[in-house]
Parts: sequence; C-alpha cells; structure tokens
Amino acid sequence: MKLVKKTRSLCPECLSVIEASLVEDAGKLLIRKTCDKHGDFEDIYWSNYDDYVKAMDWYTEGTRLSNPRTKSAKGCPFDCGICGNHKSHTVLAIIDLTSRCNLNCPICFASANDPNIPYIYEVTTGQVKEMIDNLASNKPISPKALQFSGGEPTLRDDLPELMRYAKSSGIDHIEVNTNGLRLANDLEYFKKLVDADLSTLYLSFEGVTPRPYIVNKGRDLLDIKLKVLDNSRKVGLDSLVLVPTIARGVNDDQLGDIIRFAVTNRDVVRCVNYQPISFAGRIAAGERKRLRITIPEVLDLIEQQTEGQIKKQDFYTCPTVVPMAKAMGGLRGKAYPEFSNHPACGMATFIFVEDDEMIPITRYANVDKFMQAMNRVAEAAQAGKKTSAKLNLLKSLRYVKFGILKDLLTDIMKDGSYEALGKMMKRMVMVGIMAFMDLYNFDLERVQLCNIHYALPDGTIRPFCTYNSIHRPIVEKRFGMPKKRATVAVNA
Repeated sequence: MKLVKKTRSLCPECLSVIEASLVEDAGKLLIRKTCDKHGDFEDIYWSNYDDYVKAMDWYTEGTRLSNPRTKSAKGCPFDCGICGNHKSHTVLAIIDLTSRCNLNCPICFASANDPNIPYIYEVTTGQVKEMIDNLASNKPISPKALQFSGGEPTLRDDLPELMRYAKSSGIDHIEVNTNGLRLANDLEYFKKLVDADLSTLYLSFEGVTPRPYIVNKGRDLLDIKLKVLDNSRKVGLDSLVLVPTIARGVNDDQLGDIIRFAVTNRDVVRCVNYQPISFAGRIAAGERKRLRITIPEVLDLIEQQTEGQIKKQDFYTCPTVVPMAKAMGGLRGKAYPEFSNHPACGMATFIFVEDDEMIPITRYANVDKFMQAMNRVAEAAQAGKKTSAKLNLLKSLRYVKFGILKDLLTDIMKDGSYEALGKMMKRMVMVGIMAFMDLYNFDLERVQLCNIHYALPDGTIRPFCTYNSIHRPIVEKRFGMPKKRATVAVNA
C-alpha cells in the first residue's frame, strides 16, 4: 500500500470539507477520508492504479472564465457558481427544464418525479432564456453545446421554442436528454424538435434485453427505445447518443452487445456513452459495494466482450484532445472549446466499421504522437510563429494513415467549423465513458476541472457533480412550487 497523493473531499454525512488520500492498494486506487464527527470512509476511485497513472499523463488545466459569477468566500465546493478558482470553462451546458417525469426510476441522480418531495421544480420560458443569455456571456469562451434535461424535458411543449432561442444565441449543438417515451408515441412532437434544429438526442439506453430496464428504470422499455430509433429515421434525425447507466451485475455483461447494436444502427446512432453508476439522487447508498463499477473495469469488459476488436489501450482520457483545440485556436486567432476535465472523469475512442469489423481510430493514427505534434503547433502559434505552426500542422499528418480519417482531419484543419467536425463524426461511432462523482468518491481536484455545467435561474453556473451532490435540492426547493399548484404556467 502506498500514498499516491493528498486531496480534499466531503464527508458524506455532514458535507464538511475534509482531507482525503488517494492510496494504491493491491493494484487498485482507493480514496480514504476521515470526518471528526462521522468517522472513516473508503471507496474505490479507480479499479486499476496503472491505468490511472497513464491517464494522468494528459492532465491539463483549461482556460478559466474571465467573468466568474461568484466570489471565493466559503471555499470549494460551496462557492460554485462559478468562482474564480475553477480551472475550466463551460464546454457542455445543461439546463433542467422540470423535475416532472413520466417515469419514476429506482435509479435517478436527479430524484425526478419523487413522491416524497413536496414541490415541483419548473422554470419558465423566460427564465430559460435568461439562463441561455447568461451562458452566452461566458468569456473568453462561450459554450457551443447545450443539453436540455430534467426530469423529462419533452414534457415541455415550449421545448422547440427554447431550442431555437439557444441556436440564435450562438450555441451550435443542441441536445435533448430523454427517456424516449413521448418521442416513441408522438411523432408530430418529435418532428417539431427536428424542425427546431435538434442536433442530437441523448437517449437513456440500459441494454439490449428487458432486465436492465426493469432494474434501472422500473419497467421494460426496450420496445420504446427501438421505436425511438425507428421514429428518428422517419423524422430525419441521424444523431442519437445511447446512454447506459452501468451497474455491476445489472448490465455490465452487455457492454459489447450495446456497441454492436450501435454499429448495426449507425445510420442514426453516433455514440454510446457509458455512465458508471453514481450514488447521488434516488439510490440507496448501501448498495455501493455491490453496484459500484469504475472506468478501468468497463474498459476491461469492453475488450472481453468485443473479443479484442476494441481494446483498453484504444481509449484515451478526454483532455487528450486539448492540444488540437489549442492548435486550431492559435492558428485561427479564436478560442475553441477545451475538454480539459480531469483525466479520471472520462475516456473515449472512435471506431470505424469495415466489412462488419469494428476498427478503432488507434489503428489509423498514432494518437500520442499526433497530439504531441498539435502541442508544437499551439506553442508556435502562441509565440506568433504562424509559418512554423502551419508547417508543424502539415507534419502532424504523418502520424495518420492514408484514408478516410486523414481526409476528415484535413477538412477540420482547413475549416475548423462545427460542420466539418459533424462530417467526421458521421463516419464513425464514438464509444465514451463518463464517470460522475458522488459524496463517497468526491475529489475537489476533479470538481475544479469540470467543464459540464448547469445553468440555473439564480444566475449561477454550477459543475455537474457539485450540483447533483450538494446544490440540487437547495436550488429546486428555492425555485419550486407546491405540488398542489402543479399546473404550471411555463410561459409566464
């Protein structure tokens, strides 16, 4: 056993900020902490210490907001809003439209539709537009991606109007996070979302058999999910993200089958984004040891269940792509979104399909050397050496094999636009893993690098894990209304 590093965390009982240690023990990375009032706590941080070390090689701090919304007074994470100590800007913004839902899932980090909560959180159309304006005012980089979430956002009839407003505010990518119930049964409403320039449907998708839905969602929804895919084809939407919440013993045996399902339906499916279960919201904390699963375990299972077509080493941590954003930004004199979240937060790869075989992007490119070359481009551009930067940009393509990927990368380098990136994404299927924290594995270092942020009606912008672990019930109670007045006039 050895100490890897010291950090700070929270007591799961009283939410006090306490010292914590990341400790390597029998090849695993654990987080251990002690509260003077509530005793000792231990949880798994990453199931493979060597994988953690490799991922941390890509650690980088992002571009901070020059106009933070809150002052540093109480200390992290209670100043989140965002304060000046935060080390990343907003890349993906989230706006929860409602706490209403047409399901009552046993596992829900938002505790949506909870019968024990005496109020409903529902923001008005005007409040949402104010939140979008607030996000658009972020400097020096405003978010180019926004997800409408909840609750179930498709319960709002004004959703198309809100999407159009976000688009008019300079947000290129509009997602809707949904269980799919309304979109499976209301083709006209689905068409309205597409006509309002919906970019991507972020569809909860627990597996390819009924059982994971029954456990995670409370009922078999597989037919509903298949109907959403069929309706997507009917309304002309070709960008769906399948989002499985992964829990040990529930659906961890279906990781390979979910990828194969996505590949089979790649005419409409762009991505699978696995989310290892987080013990926030509506889930029993006592289930942690039984259900907890971490990124390295997911990677091992993907390799096993795809029979080695997709290997653990094909995945890279999210900040791996930061050098490319900085290189393009330096050459074009503009800021691009930097996925500079903590290396322990997420991993991803991209796969092509050739003759029914799944080929990861690492077979086409030396990712390490390509990104090192992007660093040289960025450094030269930032030093004002544009000619040298452009030469290094051309040289970087030596690390990409001839073929479709090189053509697509060349288009992005020439254009640097959302459309060029979209063209590339439509030739591949992304496989990602995003692991959100809860009070047991909470690490303030990770929080300060988060770039997935909630915009809220009080004018704050809060990191994902902080909001769902601490601030959500406070905000929703403040802006909620009693259920007896639940006929909400959202257009107020």
